[in-house]
Amino acid sequence: MSFAPGEPAPRPALYRDHRDLTPFRRPVIRTPARGLADGVGGMVTGVLAGRTRGTLPVEGGAPRLGRAPGKAAKVVHAAIFGSSDPDRLIAVAHAHPGWAGLCYLMAGLLSYDQGGHLRASELLQRGLLTKNDDDANRYAYTYLSRVVTRVAVAERVEVPVLFSEEAVFLALSHALRETGQSEAALAALNGLPPSLPMALARCSLAASLGRDVEVVADTEGLLNGDDLSAALLLVRARSLRRMGANAAARAALQEVLRRRKTDFTLRSDALTDRALLLLDNGRKALNRREWQHPQPSELQTVRTLRKDAELHELWDREYGRADDE
Repeated sequence: MSFAPGEPAPRPALYRDHRDLTPFRRPVIRTPARGLADGVGGMVTGVLAGRTRGTLPVEGGAPRLGRAPGKAAKVVHAAIFGSSDPDRLIAVAHAHPGWAGLCYLMAGLLSYDQGGHLRASELLQRGLLTKNDDDANRYAYTYLSRVVTRVAVAERVEVPVLFSEEAVFLALSHALRETGQSEAALAALNGLPPSLPMALARCSLAASLGRDVEVVADTEGLLNGDDLSAALLLVRARSLRRMGANAAARAALQEVLRRRKTDFTLRSDALTDRALLLLDNGRKALNRREWQHPQPSELQTVRTLRKDAELHELWDREYGRADDE
């Protein structure tokens, strides 16, 4: 399809995923009581069944090798499903160069799962640049499709992703972001199929880089259909607030609150952001009569809340969010 010389090409739809089957499983919204060290929980039944501690989680348990596997397949299979040490996979990559790309990718995903973001980013990039033999590609297609990587796509939002292009690039993007390479993290998402997890990761990164106009354009018309879209609407509302578009930001927050089944943590964040909007407008409550006749003690509460919010923003700018660790 061609466009007229002065006609701009349409922006890609970042969240309209029309696939019947995707590699994504049910997202997890973290709370202070639900840390990163928790298991996958109830989102995938049986993911940890038969899993060796510290190894990559597999939906339904580790698969068994078929009859008469090659020597390299045996060694790689044991390193992926029976070991929690990325160095073992790296050693296998050196011993079997035709399988090196696959081994580096799996070592990177294992490092990412264990919280080693710097090493994960290096291994994943190396794996993507290393070509595999046909045998390695057939093995990956047959035995790795149920490997699960739980990727943090935004603050407190994690999505389990089956082994796929999306799993690798979303994990790489988050690892790069954690090591301070936000521009590279954003570039890592280019070319991925449209989906809510990808959109949330991309918009969160764009917002952190101050590209609020892009965030607003990419989320135009978004409705709260599930928790991922609600989290994306929160990112949109915060970008609108920074742009000074408080009415549009309030509309986005109202959309988060519209769906009663939205995760409690997201609803709580929306209520907090709505209160901050009211403070921005010089208001302290939802009751219009109270805005017109504030009491001195109530005004002091407003000042305290505003100061607390400013201190939190200063802390975030200087040291990052405390619950990211």
